[in-house]
Amino acid sequence: MVNPFDMLKQMGSLNAQMEQMKSDMAKLTATGSAGAGMVEISINGLYQVQKVTISPDMLLYSKDPSTLEVLVASAFNDACDKLRVSLEDMTKSKLSGLGLTK
Repeated sequence: MVNPFDMLKQMGSLNAQMEQMKSDMAKLTATGSAGAGMVEISINGLYQVQKVTISPDMLLYSKDPSTLEVLVASAFNDACDKLRVSLEDMTKSKLSGLGLTK
């Protein structure tokens, strides 16, 4: 039979690990780009935009706002894809450390 006090200790440890993971996620960053680097967007592990960079050439030569809109969306999606891979790797590593993966 499982000791309820041991279970509470384990849950407390798991809760601490989850809080640490959330903190680690916030520190992760990923940068996506589009238009051969004319638009770059950096996001953190919580999918919050940290920085947007638009090439002066893009602003100078593009007369069509829809082009910029598409590039911003593409750069954001690229950053999200990169972040998703990093988060998956981090999660696997943390779970492995807890003995929760095979």
